[in-house]
Amino acid sequence: MERHARPLRGVAVLASVAALAAGLFLAAPPGATAVTPVAPAGAHAPEAAAADGFTGTWSVSPQSGGPSYNQQTLRQIVRTSIGGSAARLRISNVFGSGPLTVADVHMAQRTAGSSVNVGTDRAVTFGGQGIVTVPAGGSAVSDSVAFAVPALSDVAVSFYLPQSTGSATYHQQGTQTNYVANGDVSASGSINVASTSGSYAFLTNVDVQNPAAKGAVVTLGASITDGVASSQDSNRRWPNDLARRLADSGRAVGVLNQGISGNKLLSDGAGQSALNRFDRDVVGQPGVRWVIFSDDPINDLGAGNRPSGAQLISGLQQLISRAHQAGISFLCSTLTPFQGSGGWSQAGEDARAQINAFVRGASSGCDGVIDQDTATHDPANPTRYLPAYDAGDHLHPNEAGLQAIAGAVNPAFFDNGPAGGNGIALRSHANSKFVTAPSGGASSLIASAGTVGMSELFDELDLGGGRIALRAHANGMLVTAENAGASPLVANRTAVGSWETFQLLQNADHSFSLKASVNDKYVTAEGAGAQPLIANRDAIGPWEEFDLVTP
Repeated sequence: MERHARPLRGVAVLASVAALAAGLFLAAPPGATAVTPVAPAGAHAPEAAAADGFTGTWSVSPQSGGPSYNQQTLRQIVRTSIGGSAARLRISNVFGSGPLTVADVHMAQRTAGSSVNVGTDRAVTFGGQGIVTVPAGGSAVSDSVAFAVPALSDVAVSFYLPQSTGSATYHQQGTQTNYVANGDVSASGSINVASTSGSYAFLTNVDVQNPAAKGAVVTLGASITDGVASSQDSNRRWPNDLARRLADSGRAVGVLNQGISGNKLLSDGAGQSALNRFDRDVVGQPGVRWVIFSDDPINDLGAGNRPSGAQLISGLQQLISRAHQAGISFLCSTLTPFQGSGGWSQAGEDARAQINAFVRGASSGCDGVIDQDTATHDPANPTRYLPAYDAGDHLHPNEAGLQAIAGAVNPAFFDNGPAGGNGIALRSHANSKFVTAPSGGASSLIASAGTVGMSELFDELDLGGGRIALRAHANGMLVTAENAGASPLVANRTAVGSWETFQLLQNADHSFSLKASVNDKYVTAEGAGAQPLIANRDAIGPWEEFDLVTP
C-alpha cells in the first residue's frame, strides 16, 4: 500500500526508548489506499507455518549409498529445535533402487542411550496404517500424532524394516549415535543393540504443530554446517547453537540443518549440488521462511577443477533468485578462511575474497549477511582461522568456532520475512528506487533497489508528535544520522537518541520527507540517488521526497 493524505499517528508515545529497540513496531495506518503490492518477481508472502499447520523442527539432507538393512529395527535420535503439541515424520526413499517397506513406527522421548520413556511412546501411522511402502525415488509423510515435543530435546524415532532395503537413502555425517537391533522391537523401552551407526537412514524430517511458530530457517551448506569437528552426541553444530540462541531470545523458529559434508554449490559429488537439491532441501521444507546459505563454495574452491569466483557468484545469484521466487528470504554468508588446508591455493583465496566482497556488496540481492569470515578469522592473519577456533585441519572450526558462527547470526533476521511481512519501504522520487540497507545493514542507506526484500523494509517507530525512528529489517538496528548528520544514514544503533529521531512530514503531492532532529536538515537521496542518503538539505525537492509503501 502507498500512503496518501492522512494525519500522522501520535497514539503511542513510548515511555522508554529501550522498548523500541526491544522489538515494538507499528502497523500500517488505517485509511491507506490499496495498490499493487511490491515484492520480488514471483514471490509470495511466506506464512508462519506450512499450509497444513506444520513447521519443521529437525531435518537432514538425504544422500545415496547407505547400508542395507533386513528384519531390523532402527532407533534414531533427533534433536529438536522448536517444540509442539503434535508431530509427524518423513521417510525418504529418494535414492532407493526399489520399494521400501517400513513398519511399526514409534516416537518417544529419549531418556539415555537407546532407551526411551515408554510413557511418552506413540505409534505413528501412514494413511491410518501401521505399515507403509515407499516407492523408489519417493517419500512418505506420516499422519499427525498427538505427541508432546519439547524444544531442544532428544526424540527417539523407531521403525522396523521387515525385508531387505537395498542401499539406504541416508545422511552420512550424523554426528549422533543411532541404534540397530534385530527383529521388531520398536515399541520397547530398552533394546538389545546389535550395532550402532553415526548416520541417519531413511528418516529425514520431524515436523511439529506449534501455533506460536514463526516459521523455519534452513541452513544450507557443507561440512561446517553439518557439524564436522563437533563432538559426537553433543549437538554442538552451529545450527544447534543457533536454535538455542533463538529459543533464548523468545523466538519460536525451527532450525533445519541441510548441511552435507563435502557438498558443493555447482557440482554433484558428496550429495547433489546445492543448485540441484535446492528445491527439495530448501523450498520443500515445511514452514520455511528463511534460508542461510553457508559453506558449500569452499569445497568448490578446494577442488581440482576449481571454478572461478565469477562462476560461483553466478550460482549464488541463481539460488537467491529461486528463493525470492518462492517467497523465501535469502541470508548470505561470507566464506570462512581455509589457508593451511590441503585444498587451499592462492587462486582459491582470491576467489574467496571475490565472493565475500560480492556478499557484502550493496547489489548482491542478499536479504541479510552472516559474516562467518569476520567471526572466525585471525585479525592478524585474515586468511587463516583464529587459532582458538581452528579444529586443527585449518578447514573446519572447532566447537568454539561453530558457536562464533552461530553468534554472527542476528536473531532480528527472523522477526520478518521478505516482502509481505510487517514494515514499510521508502521509494525515492529522485530515481524511483527503493531505499535499501545494503550488506545486511552494514553499509549506508542508498536508494538503489528495484524491488522490495528484507533489506528494503523498515519498522516505523512512532515517538509521538510527528517524530519517528526507523528500524531496518536487514539487521534489526535503528537508522541514525551518523556524526550528527555529517555522514550518511546507516542502520547501526540499538537505542533512540537525537541522531535516530526524524520528523515525518507530508508534502502537497502526498509524498513524505524526513527531517533529522539532530541538525534540522532534510534527508536527501544524494546525487539523484546515486550516493547514500544523508541529512544535509535546507529545502525539499524531488531528492528529498519519498513514497512510503507498505508491501
